[in-house]
Amino acid sequence: MDFKNLKKQLTAKRAASAERFLYYNYPMPEKDAPLIWIVAQIASIWIAAEAGFHILLPAVGIGAKYNDEPIAIAVYYSFWIFVAIVNFWHLYKGWRPVENRQSAYALLSLIFAAIIIFIYFVFPLLPAINWAESWDAPEVMLATPWYFLPKSIDILLQQLLISALVLAFFAKKYSLRAISWWSAFIFGGAHLLLVFWGLPLVFTMWLTLSAVVFALIFPRLILKTPNGFLYSYALHWLYYALTVITTNLFYNFNL
Repeated sequence: MDFKNLKKQLTAKRAASAERFLYYNYPMPEKDAPLIWIVAQIASIWIAAEAGFHILLPAVGIGAKYNDEPIAIAVYYSFWIFVAIVNFWHLYKGWRPVENRQSAYALLSLIFAAIIIFIYFVFPLLPAINWAESWDAPEVMLATPWYFLPKSIDILLQQLLISALVLAFFAKKYSLRAISWWSAFIFGGAHLLLVFWGLPLVFTMWLTLSAVVFALIFPRLILKTPNGFLYSYALHWLYYALTVITTNLFYNFNL
């Protein structure tokens, strides 16, 4: 028996097996797709979705208000979720956002139950806002229970885009620290565009600062935490719930 050739064959098989393992367990984008192109695609989808929300929907008779058109806007953002999944499938297909189905189902049920409890039992207890500012209140401050339907879909779209960004940087061998800082810079910077849609500068800066802080956390959840995508989504949703609670209380007792 030729042990030398056998050793070469076994080494080649192990290498092929390792390559298959890496391909199916870690995101490997197309070799000819530079990172800047993937970032540009993510930004394009984000901007197109926001522009369509503020310009296209009103043009076809659908108000750009979550409270007024919750179902139509939820469907609208669902379309962009489909676009994101199709466009970034080469990243998502090797990703394992759910490590353990049983624990994921339990966590998903807990998140869903928490959302229902907040909407139906906590939210009605909040005092109404006494708005007396010279600028229009952001819609999140005037939220109704229906507000959270399209917002939940919107958050899912944002989480998918953030995940695509994180996975793209990870596939290019960036460190977790570098990915976190790039995510904070890009995700936070994207929120500055809100000022062009009529959001007051003060509130835009608050959202931008919040986005930077959360974007530093999301990559670790997405890459290092079992079922991290669900935790990332829940944390994102919790931010809006706390925003509603704090603004309702502040503008009720402050005036």
